[in-house]
Amino acid sequence: MKIDQKMKILLAEDGNTMRKMEVKILQQIGFENIIEALDGNQAIEKLMLDDKIKLVISDWNMPNKSGLDLLKWMRESKEYINIPFIMATGQGDKMYVNQAMEAGASDVVGKPFSADELKQKIEVIFGVKKETSDMPEKPAPVKDAGGRTILKVAHIQITDHLALGVLKHRIDNNQLQPHSFALQTQCMMSWNLVQDALEKGSVDAAFIMAPIAMDLFNYGVPIRLVLFAHKNGSIMVRNKAVEYHKPYQQFFKHKVFFIPHRMSIHNMLAHKYFSEMGLKPGVVGAGAVNMMFEVVAPVNMPAFLKETPNSCGFMVAEPIGSMAIAAGIAERQLISSEIWEQHPCCVVVFREDFIGRHTDAVHEFTNMLVNSGKYIEENPEESAKIAVSFLDPEKKIGLQPSILSKVLTEINGITTNDLYPVMEDLDVIQRFMKDNMNIGSIIDLEKFVDLRFATEACKDISATGGRSAQKEVIEVTALAEDVQADKQKVASRIKLTGKIVTSVGREGKYIIFKLADERYGIPVLDVREIIRMTDIRPMPMMPDYHKGVINLRGRIIPIVDLRLKLSMEPVAYTERMCIIVVDVAGHAGSTRVGITTDTVIEVSDIKESTIADTPSFGNKLDTSYIIGMAKMTDGVTTLLDIEKVLIS
Repeated sequence: MKIDQKMKILLAEDGNTMRKMEVKILQQIGFENIIEALDGNQAIEKLMLDDKIKLVISDWNMPNKSGLDLLKWMRESKEYINIPFIMATGQGDKMYVNQAMEAGASDVVGKPFSADELKQKIEVIFGVKKETSDMPEKPAPVKDAGGRTILKVAHIQITDHLALGVLKHRIDNNQLQPHSFALQTQCMMSWNLVQDALEKGSVDAAFIMAPIAMDLFNYGVPIRLVLFAHKNGSIMVRNKAVEYHKPYQQFFKHKVFFIPHRMSIHNMLAHKYFSEMGLKPGVVGAGAVNMMFEVVAPVNMPAFLKETPNSCGFMVAEPIGSMAIAAGIAERQLISSEIWEQHPCCVVVFREDFIGRHTDAVHEFTNMLVNSGKYIEENPEESAKIAVSFLDPEKKIGLQPSILSKVLTEINGITTNDLYPVMEDLDVIQRFMKDNMNIGSIIDLEKFVDLRFATEACKDISATGGRSAQKEVIEVTALAEDVQADKQKVASRIKLTGKIVTSVGREGKYIIFKLADERYGIPVLDVREIIRMTDIRPMPMMPDYHKGVINLRGRIIPIVDLRLKLSMEPVAYTERMCIIVVDVAGHAGSTRVGITTDTVIEVSDIKESTIADTPSFGNKLDTSYIIGMAKMTDGVTTLLDIEKVLIS
């Protein structure tokens, strides 16, 4: 049976750059008849207008109507109930996969996906191929000619996995000669492929991010953690095409920031960093956010940063960030150890069935891997050359030894000489993500981590639990008095150095406007545009300050009467009044709202030295929506945090 390459496919995706990439992927595997939709509502319109659509591929998180809502609508409709539906999601954790399947999805593909991944999903859905999980249980590992067990280990193209590359190189060059296993490494293009290979047993072990591994274990995938793959080693960069100046928070606010996976240390550290900067970061659907995290494959991040107009930066394992800097696309913001010193990231996991049948091979592998990690620390130049051929064998991403050498010798950069698993650090990860980000679950680490192999391989450090004096961390997160002790313990293990600017800056450019005889200001970077007063369509059952909506070039914008919102006397609208369209945090990322003003006066550059703190009006009055009081030539101007004004 062949798939009809001419069939109509409906692709629903709100991100312009992501949608273009997904269209190219569909074209790459032979599909040309692609209908595009920007959200679930538009997808429904396309379905109702065209009865020839044979497949729907939809993003999960979209404004107006999500992919999950679209799926539920289709499965409740007799006309569309049988149309195959592939949910594309950057959420990553297994909970979302299960939720989509329970709602009636034909399959789920993790974003970002490759052409091969999507092709396989489509072929399974249309009966061309069988799902791997439908195949017989994986047979015992094959032996090589010398009778050694073939050990298949998955990894991706990042420096975090270089210990595996160095081990392979040393085996291939007879510097190391394993007796119980024959190593086969499998370089994969995305975390989704590594995760899938572990689940289905097509590999015996993998280098994988710790949160992904813990999530798989939580959902019953039979894996055990045996080693850390490295510590530190990631970088945060910002978009060089945008001027970086004070207040630095405004550089990132209302913009897109790329992470490699929702279940990643990068998501966790970036969330902490930007939250302490006063922003509301997160993936779409994770509550009201004013800085949207989007999942992108590591190797594609530089291109996405260059091609996505509203992008501000990314956080990822090296050498991706350093390559973007060398290409003139990005500028360095920080390295990950500046947020959490000696943090874990990727780990080495084995399937339990392999450990049970080939314990000797696991012992020998971990011993050699620990030895190879130390080799990297002692021979960075040689290791950089090995990295180029191991991480970029087909020379597609353009790795250079000079960049790899710089990464490996970075002060406080990646370390590979201490791979002993520290369970307290894993607990930090799971509790911070669960308690602060509402991601993942709390697992029993005693059952997940198998220390037998690391205890033998890391004899010189295992006696101290894998810690040293330089790995002490400093508590910096201010917690409320009623916060549970375990949360305080988690926060105390994450270090934030003084090099990072995290205080919410007040200095900057402000739009100054009047309400009655009073002057107010809002940060100019929260403002999208200023328009003349126009007809407002009322909406029923709304508070009095919600005046209705306007149609602004095809986009529906809710309008708030700022006078009423601030408990001032209402006035009749006139042609001289204005509507300021601002960005505020929303569940689908930053969303636009119009606020009515009597008149807009000017744009002023206000210095911190001219801003006084808000006077106290008693404990019962909340003035957190006031940034400060600016002493200007024309009088005192009240500076507003417009986001807090609108959501209070």
